[in-house]
Amino acid sequence: MELKRKARIDNKTLEDLEFPSVLRQVAEFAVTEPGKNNVLSLAPFHEFTEIEPELRRVKEFTASFDGDNSIPNHGFEPIFKELRLLEIENSSLEISGFRKILFISETTRILLKFFKKFEEFYIHLNSFSEEINYTSILSEEINKRIDKYGEIKDEASTELGTIRRRLNVVKGKINSSFTKALSHYIQNDYLDEIRESVVENRRVLAVKAMHRKKVRGAVLGSSKTGSIVYIEPQETLEYANELSNLLYEESEEIKKILNAMTAFIRPHASLLDSYQNYLIRMDVLYAKAKYALKINGVLPIITSEKKISLQNAFHPLLLVSNNKRNQKTFPQSISLFPEKRIIVISGPNAGGKSITLKTVGLLQVMLQSGLLISADAQSEMCFFKRVLTDIGDNQSIENHLSTYSYRLKKMNQFLKKCDKKTLFLIDEFGTGSDPELGGALAETFLEVFYEREAFGIITTHYTNLKLLANELPHAINANMQFDNKSLEPLYHLHLGEAGSSYTFEVAQKNGIPYSLINKAKKKIERGKVRFDKTIANLQKERSNLRKTSESLKTEEQKARQESRQLEEVNARVQEKLESYQELFDANQKLISLGKKFDALSEKYFNNKQKKQLMDEMMKLIMVENSKRKKLAPKAKKAVKAKEHQIIKEVEKKVEVIRERKKEEKEQAKKLPPPKPKVALKIGDRVRMIDGRAIGTIDTIEKNKAIVNYGMFTTNVSLEELEKV
Repeated sequence: MELKRKARIDNKTLEDLEFPSVLRQVAEFAVTEPGKNNVLSLAPFHEFTEIEPELRRVKEFTASFDGDNSIPNHGFEPIFKELRLLEIENSSLEISGFRKILFISETTRILLKFFKKFEEFYIHLNSFSEEINYTSILSEEINKRIDKYGEIKDEASTELGTIRRRLNVVKGKINSSFTKALSHYIQNDYLDEIRESVVENRRVLAVKAMHRKKVRGAVLGSSKTGSIVYIEPQETLEYANELSNLLYEESEEIKKILNAMTAFIRPHASLLDSYQNYLIRMDVLYAKAKYALKINGVLPIITSEKKISLQNAFHPLLLVSNNKRNQKTFPQSISLFPEKRIIVISGPNAGGKSITLKTVGLLQVMLQSGLLISADAQSEMCFFKRVLTDIGDNQSIENHLSTYSYRLKKMNQFLKKCDKKTLFLIDEFGTGSDPELGGALAETFLEVFYEREAFGIITTHYTNLKLLANELPHAINANMQFDNKSLEPLYHLHLGEAGSSYTFEVAQKNGIPYSLINKAKKKIERGKVRFDKTIANLQKERSNLRKTSESLKTEEQKARQESRQLEEVNARVQEKLESYQELFDANQKLISLGKKFDALSEKYFNNKQKKQLMDEMMKLIMVENSKRKKLAPKAKKAVKAKEHQIIKEVEKKVEVIRERKKEEKEQAKKLPPPKPKVALKIGDRVRMIDGRAIGTIDTIEKNKAIVNYGMFTTNVSLEELEKV
């Protein structure tokens, strides 16, 4: 990767590639308003050295969503207003402002501590966080004077503590004096049913209007009907005035405390600004990571070589849109490297040429803005100093420029800026003027871009540009695949061949009379038609070859599967043959032994010599035992275990057979009883059960009948016959 280089990607390029639309989708994941605004203002990094660390941070943030050590909450309330007030001399912050400062300070502390604790997992996030110069004195100062409910603490100053103690005493006196007066006037029945109320935050007696002159105190109001007069009793008035004075003293003391706290924090305004900026950056990283999950974004292999190798790359906006509609998105694989640094894509409209071009450009600017891309992780990408685009119909009404004039102006900019550190993307190259002249000029521009070793992708219908790409050693043609029969796009980029525009084929498909198409063919150069037809034929052959290849692969897979199955069957057959051979050998051995025993038995039957019989039997037994191998205890156990296992398997199989027979018997019971068998006799017309031919019984002997079918006779069991 080249260092100390700056990227120059202008706003028009970003708009052409729909980068602002991507940013709007990313901004939806930000949890703070400043985070959203920062996402919307994102642009490719100026310094290449900043891009890779940012990508690593986003990747680490993405990994945190699935891990056990999830990153703590980074949300906060902005303090822009408070920071502006701190710039004004003698200004004072409100309690709410201090609470926001405290929250930002504490959130920053928690994040810094977390990343330090798990620095082996969050290497790049921790190194980024270590740049923050954190101090706890701001949090300590605020916590010392403001409680968790947002109230100034009594111990915030000595004077405030004294005032509040006096306030408590006076409030106590007010309550006791009011209670005494309330009790007195209740006994005299001067009060209404509600007895008391609160007016202007002061307790008052609810006096019946007819007795108002009998109650000493200050009238503070009356009910809507006038039946009740609210009077603060004389006994509490003196204490109430003292309370008002103390409350004023309290508010003045609180102002002094807030002024002192503001003066303490003012020198640390830049530190607070760094905390807020850090949390905003965290929110941006969070939004980027969340968006990466949405588009299956990955960090590709970053290479220092000039190379783009995108594998199964998706256009993120198209992917999100199709996912919402449950529609399939077709990925593209495309490569640019020094030996093939310019790709000329051709083929019919609506085949995906422009989307492919935009996908490459958009993923490039996303990567250079610190966003993960929607492609396979094995994709390789580098960084470009400039990305230049000319996409879409750029007719400039306000500048009174035609499409072609505008495009010529853009080409002039390209010629000034294009070099070996540039990626250029041009859609419908050369259009907007006379095809012959515009094509020739476009060819010249392409030669200049090629000589300057720039990397680029263009889409075109011009034959001369296809021919030029075929002639230049480090350029390559490509086409978007189409079904040659239905002319439906397959949305697959194929490198190495130019694509036919299928002009006449598409026209014919859309109902244009063949006679008109034929006239049109005669009006243009014969060679051009032949060239376009040759390209179309090549594409058809390519399509047929691809289908044949796929068919052969399928057949190969089937053959492999069948071969595996045959091997398994052969193995099972071989195993059974071996077991049958063992069984046969064992049976032969037993037969031979049986014959010997039979010979001894016959000999004893003839001579009745018991001793001779016993000797010969012992000799026979000794010979047989000499053939036996003495098994070790473990081997005996293994044999017994195997025998036990075989017995179990046999029992299971027998049980299955029994269950099956039981089910068959139960089903037989459910079936209707068979019809009673009719006794057959000579002369009956009969046919075989489930048969069609009818014959006559000639004779019956031992449950068998000779049936005469006219041309021949046959011997059939009576059970197989039924009377017609």
